[in-house]
Amino acid sequence: MSQQPRAALDEPAKAAPVAAGGASRVRSVSRWLVSDDAPGRWWLNAVFLLILLALLVAPFLFPGTKALGVASRICIFVILVASYDLMLGYTGIVSFAHTTFFGIGAYGVAILLAKGWVGWGAVILGALAGVLVSFAVAAVIGMLSLRVRAIFFAMITLAVASFAQIVASQWRDLTGGEDGLTFSLPGLLMPSFRVFADPVLGIAVNGAVVTYYLTLAVSVLLLLVMLRIVNSPFGRVLQAIRENEFRVEAMGYRVVAYRSWACVLSAGFAALAGALMALELRYVGPDATLSFSLMVDILLMIVIGGMGTLYGAVIGAILVVLAQYYLQNVLGMVSGAFAGMPVLSALFHPDRWLLWLGLLFVLIVTFFPQGIVGRLRRL
Repeated sequence: MSQQPRAALDEPAKAAPVAAGGASRVRSVSRWLVSDDAPGRWWLNAVFLLILLALLVAPFLFPGTKALGVASRICIFVILVASYDLMLGYTGIVSFAHTTFFGIGAYGVAILLAKGWVGWGAVILGALAGVLVSFAVAAVIGMLSLRVRAIFFAMITLAVASFAQIVASQWRDLTGGEDGLTFSLPGLLMPSFRVFADPVLGIAVNGAVVTYYLTLAVSVLLLLVMLRIVNSPFGRVLQAIRENEFRVEAMGYRVVAYRSWACVLSAGFAALAGALMALELRYVGPDATLSFSLMVDILLMIVIGGMGTLYGAVIGAILVVLAQYYLQNVLGMVSGAFAGMPVLSALFHPDRWLLWLGLLFVLIVTFFPQGIVGRLRRL
């Protein structure tokens, strides 16, 4: 046999280990990114990869201002709900003041931009100020209140949330009062800005698209950071506290200190989510960032998706946000299809979308008591 055919036969044998090594490195990197805490089996991992892919191409797959706004809100609520899950799902702390930190982050950016400081410096400094103030407020609440029973701590946080909403509504010189604050963003994020002169895949890549991809990138990064936290030794202690805080304290851990740190970290992530919401809306007001209805939405999302998973925040945010924006349209089509049947037409009237959302919530709680992701991970 000649040397040339022998070399040709050896090439596949050499290529196979190289390909196997490349695949192994990809798996190692992906496991490192998610802190060795993938969503679950391969098909569940594939679902979350498809969700990420859909969010990456959302501006081109679902063109329009409304669809882009919905995708942005999904990204923001993923971080907001995941940060609350860090406190409720992983540590067992029930708090009703989470929207307070969300609002602090939003107002931190809005106040600087509304007062005339337009630029990236105002965005970064405002977000940093919101995070630091949230750290301070959460630390005070945690150290002074976490020694009491859970129900009393929940009531204290509810009072703090109400106080924050009153301050935002009454301190008109700083927060704009009930009218809120409107402001201009850096030029790169303004809708009038064009990245390319010509449309890309039929879509004008403007400042709104840039804002969306900034929101998506920051949201993915923050979610990976939270995964790193909950899978660290610190996160394992938090989960142990959730299961049996008396045993953890008997082992020598300072339970109040760990719970306070959980509140502080959760507040910081919520403040960053609020900063992203300010950039998305170009408006901040008490109803948009501090209302109790927003807290109810967070609770709905975390229960539907599943507590103690972080990935449940993704599913919960997608389902609730899509229902808020598109369930009325779906019910309108169904009601129109039953136009000849008055009872059914009235039952599916778009104004009754909250009824159907409540029914969906009851069904999920009944058949998925651990949440959708929690149930699927246990299959």
